[in-house]
This record gives sequence, C-alpha cells and structure tokens, in this order.
Amino acid sequence: MADGDQPGKPNLAATSWALLGMLSYEYELSGYDIRKWIDWSMRFFYGSPAYSQIYSELKKLEQLGLVTSRVENSAGTRNRRLYKITDAGLDAVTRWANEAPLDPPVLKHTPLLRVTFGHLTNPARLKEILQEHLAYADEMHRNAAKDAKWAGADPSWAYARVALQWAERYYANERELTLKMIKELDEAEATFPHAGDGGPAKIPWPAPEYWYEIEKKADADDSD
Repeated sequence: MADGDQPGKPNLAATSWALLGMLSYEYELSGYDIRKWIDWSMRFFYGSPAYSQIYSELKKLEQLGLVTSRVENSAGTRNRRLYKITDAGLDAVTRWANEAPLDPPVLKHTPLLRVTFGHLTNPARLKEILQEHLAYADEMHRNAAKDAKWAGADPSWAYARVALQWAERYYANERELTLKMIKELDEAEATFPHAGDGGPAKIPWPAPEYWYEIEKKADADDSD
C-alpha cells in the first residue's frame, strides 16, 4: 500500500509525498532544483531518486491537480519547466504529514548481506568490502555534518537541520560499527572451521531440523 492510501486521500508513492513536501514552501522549483535539494538533505536518510523518477512523479502530481507547471523562457539560456504546489497539493501533503500511518524504516545493508554469506568468500575479501563501506560512511558523515551546519543559516530550515544532525550521528555510528565488524571477522574466521560435516553438500550447514530446534530454544529464552 502506498503512503497515504486512505479513503479520500491520493494514492501516492513515497517519492511523490517527498516532492510535495519540498514544494510545500510554495516556491516554483525545477526538477534540477528539487534534485539539488535532495542531494543536500533527503539522500542521507531516504535515498536519491533519479531525474527520470523525479520528472515521472511530478507529471503524475500535475495530472492529479496537486502541482502546476509552466515553461520559463529565458533569453540565451535553456528553457526550464517550473513546478508549483496547488492548494489541493498543499492540503494533501499537510494531511499526509499529520495523519498517514508511519511505516517502519526498511534496512537494506548490502555489506552486511555479504558478511552473512561470508562462507562463499574469505575474510580478506570481506575486509576489503567493509573498508569500502567505511570510506562511504566517512564521506557521508562529512557531507551530512557540513549540510547540517549550513542548514542553520536560515530559521526555516530548522526541522531539516534536525534530520541532518541525526544523519551526521548515524554515519558516525555506522563508521564505528563497521570498524567493530572488521575486528569480529577474525573471530568468525577462527570459528567457522569448527562447523560440522556438510554431508553431500560442499559447504557445512546444519540441517533444517536443527534450525527449528534452535528457534524453540531462542523463544524459550526470550520468555524467561
């Protein structure tokens, strides 16, 4: 179900609600303006849609009467299309912000997925992967810190600054967790050779019956 999929409310994708939120300040913005704003804020905690997705969602919003657009003709420069929120759009995004059910965050951590299936590679390769992720976390932390600092330049960005300060702390913590995980790979490397015989399988792995036995023990432990 899309965010805001309730009786009497537009059935919009999450990206559309984000675009309406950006337009809620009621300035006319181009797709380029919107993408730059995303690069300064939303990408740190919600991803960064491609230009094609931005323009596709803006077109849908215009068809629904939630935004309008016009082409700005500038002498000597390339024409650009500007988008502006309508009263209906502002009303819809305000109701979404106040009333829409809140979905839990979805974590898709590619480096962790590689570590989970570390038996298919080796600790040295996993450490390379995590070092790459560490560099990414460092860069995101620096950029979030810079943007959080400069979000303080105008009072109207106060709430956006709170989100950016969270992102700054998040990536600092991500860096520390990655460093810890790199150290823990040494323990995994020492432990894995003690896995039982995989039988006909090339890789040792406990039978499904054992999984469920462990699940029962874990559930019993949780109820204590």
